[in-house]
Amino acid sequence: MAASLTVHQLSSALNSPPVARALRPSRGVITLFGYGIDIRVNHGHLVLQDGIGVERRHSRLPRVGHNLQRLTVIGADGAVSLAALRWLADQRAAFTMLDRDGTVLVATGPTGPKDARLRRAQALARGSMVGMKISRELVRQKLIEQERIVRDIFCQPSAAGAIAGCREQVDSSETIDVLRNLEARGALAYWGCWRALPVVFPKADMRRVPDHWRRFGSRVSPLTGSSRIAANPPNAVLNYLYALLESEARLAAVAMGLDPGLGVLHADTDARDSLACDLMEPIRPRVDAFVLSWLTRQPLRREWFFEQRNGNCRLMGDFAEHLSRTSSTWAQAVAPVAERVVRGLWESARQAPSRHRPATRLTQRQRRESQGGAVRRVQPPPHPPCVCASCGVTISRGTLCATCGELDSTERMKSVSRKGRVIAQTPEAQGRRTATRLRNAREEAAWKPSDQPTWLTELAFVEQVRPRLASVGTNQLAAALKVTRSYAADIRGGRYRPHPRHWLTLARLVGFEREGS
Repeated sequence: MAASLTVHQLSSALNSPPVARALRPSRGVITLFGYGIDIRVNHGHLVLQDGIGVERRHSRLPRVGHNLQRLTVIGADGAVSLAALRWLADQRAAFTMLDRDGTVLVATGPTGPKDARLRRAQALARGSMVGMKISRELVRQKLIEQERIVRDIFCQPSAAGAIAGCREQVDSSETIDVLRNLEARGALAYWGCWRALPVVFPKADMRRVPDHWRRFGSRVSPLTGSSRIAANPPNAVLNYLYALLESEARLAAVAMGLDPGLGVLHADTDARDSLACDLMEPIRPRVDAFVLSWLTRQPLRREWFFEQRNGNCRLMGDFAEHLSRTSSTWAQAVAPVAERVVRGLWESARQAPSRHRPATRLTQRQRRESQGGAVRRVQPPPHPPCVCASCGVTISRGTLCATCGELDSTERMKSVSRKGRVIAQTPEAQGRRTATRLRNAREEAAWKPSDQPTWLTELAFVEQVRPRLASVGTNQLAAALKVTRSYAADIRGGRYRPHPRHWLTLARLVGFEREGS
């Protein structure tokens, strides 16, 4: 059996010169993928390199004016120097390393002050009333957003009512297990609305798209029995965006002086930052809404994904790079959540009442409030790539490219013409045409040349009235003469001279009567 093509193969010779492309931050993010990734410092500049084969990308960033906030690496084929990590730390830029399946391997960024009282309160929060209060608020916000999506987008009031019922029981929950059960019941109703969601691909790609890729299906992967290891594109996109959100939640926790591994809602497990997972919960529905808007408005391209031999659906590097540009949005969304958690922990950490409040390092809310400024709004994520629904090429707007749009218009015109010819021969249409001809014949027979004003001669109509008809709209002309728009357009364009009984009406319409009288 022939091997399936999952990565673009280069047809050029091995000794072909490398093709260099510039790497620049987009929305403050640079994403590196491929093989031979190189991150180092040269003469004070951060030098980046990635690519596949001879197609390489390079960047050389100075310490001033680089606009870099996030450096994301997908995969583990390459090297990063200690000097590069120090350069990123000095510039307060975060470094994130993701596995090709979306697992967060490394997430490091600016750190906050080490306050032992806050860390101790965080360690003691789990199982206490402080931890329950924080957990209730996290789950409540998540259920509120899920209910809004189900009611406003899916338009399923029964499922929204089930989620609302779980939300109403959050305040009365006494243990973490009860709270998790409410969250799970809400998730069951929420993801049940996604099952029948169609996933659209361009017509040119449909023959290469597996059947189970054409619907969202279950959030639980048939490969693992959990959400891990996605089997279709929409779940693979969600997993990758959740990985970006998890890395931003970890960075937010560290920046606020918290330990990302000591959670209050999620259980302690190996190789997981439980607090980062806690902070993610209220923001997950925002990620879902972004993906849902994408699936309902734009088709996905087959070349953005590849399927491994075990059925695992993975993202291609270029597509993952585009998704990485949403990191700044998730960072801004998770920042106030982390600050609220710190505020709740700080209330239990202080020994005596104090007017001092923990600093809002991520949103700078206290500084803006003291200066009378407005609260910063979360920047919306970048628009998804707009592709042609027929051939799949990238377009600036609309649903079809120029070539496919012309072909589609031609086919639709043929179809409309066929339907029009059939409708034109129906008894009703023939009856209307007969009635129109009889009415025109009666009006022509009843009209007398003596009814025409003496100043409205044929020469006056040709030289004074007809040229001015170009300033009158076709709809206005058709309404005045009680004729069809096509007939009115012929009169307006001078392709047809109307019956003399219409001349006086046209002269009044263009204002010639006042000038000639």
